Amino acid sequence: MELRSNFPAHSAHAITRRAQWVSLGIDPADMQRPKVAIVNTSNDLAACFAHLDDVVGVLKEELRGLGMLPFEIRTTAPSDFITNAGRGGRYILSARDLITNDVEAMVEGAQLDAMICLSSCDKTTPAHLMAAGRLNVPTVIVPCGYQRSGLAEGGEADVEEIFLKAAQQAMTGEVDESLNALADGAIRSPGVCSGLATANSMHMAAEALGMAVTGSAPVRALSERMWDSVRRSARALADLVERDVRPRDIITAGSVTNAVRTMLAVGGSINTVKHLQAVAAESGVDVDVWEAYRVLGRETPTLCSIRPNGADLIEDLEDAGGAATILRELLPLLDGAQRTVDGRTLAENTAAARPGDGAVIRDLDHPFSTDPSIVVLRGSLAETGAVVKRPIPDPGPHRFRGPAKVFHSREEGVAAVVENKIQAGDVAIIRGIGVVGGPAMGMISAFIFALDGRGLASEVAVVTDGQMSGLVNHGIGVGEVSPEAAGGGALGLVEDGDLIEIDLQEGRIDLLVDPDELAARPPYTPPEEDETPGYLDQYRATVQPLACGAILRPRADVTSGGAR
Repeated sequence: MELRSNFPAHSAHAITRRAQWVSLGIDPADMQRPKVAIVNTSNDLAACFAHLDDVVGVLKEELRGLGMLPFEIRTTAPSDFITNAGRGGRYILSARDLITNDVEAMVEGAQLDAMICLSSCDKTTPAHLMAAGRLNVPTVIVPCGYQRSGLAEGGEADVEEIFLKAAQQAMTGEVDESLNALADGAIRSPGVCSGLATANSMHMAAEALGMAVTGSAPVRALSERMWDSVRRSARALADLVERDVRPRDIITAGSVTNAVRTMLAVGGSINTVKHLQAVAAESGVDVDVWEAYRVLGRETPTLCSIRPNGADLIEDLEDAGGAATILRELLPLLDGAQRTVDGRTLAENTAAARPGDGAVIRDLDHPFSTDPSIVVLRGSLAETGAVVKRPIPDPGPHRFRGPAKVFHSREEGVAAVVENKIQAGDVAIIRGIGVVGGPAMGMISAFIFALDGRGLASEVAVVTDGQMSGLVNHGIGVGEVSPEAAGGGALGLVEDGDLIEIDLQEGRIDLLVDPDELAARPPYTPPEEDETPGYLDQYRATVQPLACGAILRPRADVTSGGAR
């Protein structure tokens, strides 16, 4: 087959590459084989990645046996619980695009022929999908599984419980002597967070997109099912290379819409909205993911109720059939003709999946809820969108109207909770922490947990241009308001006491202030910063709005995918 990596035999590229590779023990006879990047987001900082080096070894053996020449490459690898310590968590979202660029630099620089990406923590899966769409070389995403948790093995806590309790302790200042013991038993193996937060949501989204082999998500890390999907992924990649099937043949408007439907059906993380928009944009697919969530949310029943949405565990979802069974039950609402990395259509894949058990995974006629699990709002306070996560089933409230109390950081908001300056009926605004203002979106989960600790989570609405963890699901929390305050959005003009109305059923969020009065107010001015210049400044200078998935492009560039 014709491969871009096979340079003319006597060219400088071929000869100097041979010098490098022979010194690494590679047989010159193998140098004409398809060259595959094993994209490894591994480091020693978090359990999310601790097993990926073992996966690399198995993949190398499998790929060599399939007649391919594998090369491990490494990239940035953020973990929300570890790399959120610096700059208010702003290295989390920004690392997604850094991973994408890392992959480009290595795969394009070396002119490799294909990629197999070991996707683990929250930002790695969207980054790998974005890189696949951008580079458009044959690619398979390998979801590398979730960790064993204390809660699933007779203990009292998983990482979600630790996250909540630690935030509450920080808010009250009262030391809970039992918390360290709980933390020591919460995570019992490598893998991503248990529960249906961003990592497991994006693993399932990759399968729904057709970019991961069927039956690969969610999966217990290091289980026989995970190893089976690893080996099947290697075989799938060899077939893609042989047939020259590329990501842009698979990532289409139809497959992105399938992924949106799937996230709505499982009650996935709200972070999937911006990530799927980014994947569409990098793949050159002109689809408005925000609008798809807004419209399809009212047409897509919720078929499971997994923590943090409900009582069932992620293990229950896997044992009931996982994403493959969800897709089977959801098929009447999907585009079953979409291609997948398995070499079959989505409909052909789902025919082999087992049906829902009626308990953990229900059918379309007997869902857990017909209310949207992810609600996209628009209105005078969020002209291009904002997003809300809802519990399953949703007890309400579905409408909220109250006076604004404005804060300019998570810490300022938490201090107001501690000092009892926020009352039931208020709408707490935390602004200036969006993709530009943050930059890279500040995380306000600690503020919501502080409200929860005061018993106010269902009594106070929260509105921010920042983001919330995929584990957060308390009260009415409106995140990722766009346009953001620093981008000239109405959020930057809100003053204390302004009335704000949120209507989840109508999908609206409005600032109830006369337009002439708003026009007379001074524009939003971000607070002064005292930080050493670095990557986040480069991010701020090139990040596009959330409407385009917050991908990085020169500001004058008009992106084709997702632009509105």
